[in-house]
Amino acid sequence: MTPRFDQGPWAAAGVQTVQPEVHRVALPLPNDGLHAVNVYLLENLAEDDGIVMIDGGWAIPEARKALEEALAAIGRDLGDIRHILVTHIHRDHYTNAVELRRLLGSRVYLGAGERPGLEMLHRLRSDEPAGSLETLRRAGAGELADHVQAMDHGGYDPSVWEAPDRWLGAETLRFGERELRVVPTPGHTTGHVVYLDEQRGLLFSGDHVLPHITPSIGFELTEPGGRPLADYLDSLRLMTRYADTRLLPAHGPVADSSHTRVAELLTHHDNRLAKSLAALGDATLDAHAVARALGWTRREVPFGDLSAFNQMLAVNETAAHLDVLVLRGRAAVKVVGGVNQYTRVR
Repeated sequence: MTPRFDQGPWAAAGVQTVQPEVHRVALPLPNDGLHAVNVYLLENLAEDDGIVMIDGGWAIPEARKALEEALAAIGRDLGDIRHILVTHIHRDHYTNAVELRRLLGSRVYLGAGERPGLEMLHRLRSDEPAGSLETLRRAGAGELADHVQAMDHGGYDPSVWEAPDRWLGAETLRFGERELRVVPTPGHTTGHVVYLDEQRGLLFSGDHVLPHITPSIGFELTEPGGRPLADYLDSLRLMTRYADTRLLPAHGPVADSSHTRVAELLTHHDNRLAKSLAALGDATLDAHAVARALGWTRREVPFGDLSAFNQMLAVNETAAHLDVLVLRGRAAVKVVGGVNQYTRVR
């Protein structure tokens, strides 16, 4: 499928210089959902005058070509990329980083929380979202899980799922005179991290904070577990402990205030929690049933009108909201036949 750039000016090919020596480049994606992913080129950070790149894109020829053209526009080439800092393990962020390392010898960095998912992927020798499928089954959506499992997920290619050169925790990376703070932000994935340039007031937010959409929660390769939405909300609040910055997201345009968007996302999830609780009513329901009662996207699209993949995301997100309601004492859950059944607490 030919990548399309039809989601607004931010997704158009070319280079946006955010500020001197910081450039945003939209790379194409081979799907009908999000059509581009932003990568960022930071000049004169590496000790040898090379480039630090944030996120890698999807390993397709069109992305390589777009990146080469963008580098040429700023008087650089692929050989200048020395370090690639990836925000999370999803294919549209990680696989091209591995390809570029093979081609250029660049060093690849990834959050340590992604290690279990990568190890499971190698054990299963499949890149289907095993954790998300298990969550679907526990949510009462077994038929949907079977359908999604039977879909073509692109095929397992071990060459694009190699381990990074360095696993990152909460730490500060130093490149020449510049520093980038690594902040773990679990939620979208267990090992998601953001990169904070406090000197220049920039937040490279990956999929953690997006300007126009809300990121999916708990879309995992690894085994389900934990509390992805509760972790995500905590990770959002964590952003407010740092000074406000410009927001440089993986999808969408650069925005002026990370704090403003964080507040909007927190409000959005408060509203979804309220709607999920209302959908429970006086019944005992699984997450699949609650998801079918809710509208989706800004346009309040009925659940049945979503694609199978987006239905999976919707059910998993609903399960995450219901689990937060349980944590807050607003709902109770019991397991019946391997399916979580939720009841409103009066």
